[in-house]
Amino acid sequence: MSQFWMAFGFGLVTASVLAIAAVGLSLQFGITNYINFAYGDFMALGAYTAYVFNAEIFHLNIWIAMIFGSVIMGVFAVLINQFLLSPFARRFNKSFYVLIVTFGLSLVMLNLVYSIWGANNRTYSMKLEIYKHIGPFLLNKYQIIVMIISIAIMLGVHLMLKTTRLGKSMRAMSDNTTLAMTSGIDTRRITTVTWFLSGMLAGLAGTVLGITESQITPASGELFLFVIFAAVIVGGVGSIYGAMAGAVLIGLATEISAAYINPAYKLDVAFVFLIFTLLFRPNGLFARPGKA
Repeated sequence: MSQFWMAFGFGLVTASVLAIAAVGLSLQFGITNYINFAYGDFMALGAYTAYVFNAEIFHLNIWIAMIFGSVIMGVFAVLINQFLLSPFARRFNKSFYVLIVTFGLSLVMLNLVYSIWGANNRTYSMKLEIYKHIGPFLLNKYQIIVMIISIAIMLGVHLMLKTTRLGKSMRAMSDNTTLAMTSGIDTRRITTVTWFLSGMLAGLAGTVLGITESQITPASGELFLFVIFAAVIVGGVGSIYGAMAGAVLIGLATEISAAYINPAYKLDVAFVFLIFTLLFRPNGLFARPGKA
């Protein structure tokens, strides 16, 4: 039983990282209606940007470095959308062409990270923390902080969507972009803000993933992207709250299964959830009529 609860605790940590990434991807999809296959590389670049601020040049505290890396990735995402993705989206009606562009962007970004930082694993400059028993769980301080950050972000996203003018405009665009535009909503500004938030969350997710795994690699974001897609699809594509719920389900399932099977196969558990969801609930387990 203790093995189960320790795995459950690790699952909560994984779910926390996954929720941050999945919400960022869902926000972007809800507004643009196409999936960014370079999202995992956004995460990796954000993680390495934080590494520059933390261990390579500026030697800042990891949490401060994380903020800098996340904001820079938010700006980077806005620029990528404005000068690369939006022109293709305006020129071609079918989102298939934009998906191909994001796939190519993924390859370019991956090779860019390899060329700058190499293929070797990098670690953040952090104090070594011992694992402590917290109830039935076995966690360290950094994992607890990551969970707190994730909860704060989920609460912040909820409040933004439900109580702010920005959030209501985003929900209106998610439902019907044309109607939102005719209602006087500045759709271009909302799209820009959404890309900034999505990029920032990608950078944040990449950094906390490196913190929880004690290392970062150029391909870590691409490997994690499959799990993000599983969480988003299981929860319901385009649904922010579905992404949160899907992240918890997939995060717990992968880590708990690793306690009883070879951990190398834990990502296959996410794949199994994905397949069964597509077979029996193609709209997602927690999908609702509205996307947001």
